[in-house]
Amino acid sequence: MTEDVPAATEACSMDIAGILAALPHRYPMLLVDRVAELVQDERIRAIKAVSFNESFFQGHFPGRPIMPGVLQIEALAQAAGILAVETMNLAGSGKLVYFMAIDEAKFRAPVEPGCLLSLEVSFVQKRARVCKFRGVASVDGKVTCEVSFTAMIADAPA
Repeated sequence: MTEDVPAATEACSMDIAGILAALPHRYPMLLVDRVAELVQDERIRAIKAVSFNESFFQGHFPGRPIMPGVLQIEALAQAAGILAVETMNLAGSGKLVYFMAIDEAKFRAPVEPGCLLSLEVSFVQKRARVCKFRGVASVDGKVTCEVSFTAMIADAPA
C-alpha cells in the first residue's frame, strides 16, 4: 500500500493498488508493477515484470521475443507520471500527464521475457503544468534504454 506522504527527501514505495490510484492506465497498457522508491520532487525507481504472456511478444518477434523500445519509453513515462502525480498531490484530481516530446532516445540492449525491468526517472525541470524528465531502463544493471522527455499536466478530455 501507499505509505503516508513523505517529507521531500524521504523515500516511499508503492504497490499495485497505489499505482492504479495514481495512473489511469489499465491492462494491457499498464507497464509499471511496483514502485520500489519514490522521492517527491526528485526521482522514482519502479519495476516492470516482463512476462512471456505480454501480448506484444506474439508479434515482436516470433521465435525471438523482445520488448519494443517504444514500450520501454512508455513504461518510463508511466513511472514519471506517478512521480509527477505524487509530487504535485494530483491523485484523484482527474488530471492526466501527457507526452509533449521525446528526445535523445537510445536503445542499448534487448529486453526479453522473464526479466525485471528497472525504471529510473528523475525530474530535470518542474513547472506547474510542464515537466521535463530523464529516464533510464535497465535489466540487472545493464542499461536497455535511456531517454529525455517532456510531459504536460492537463485535464482529461471531456
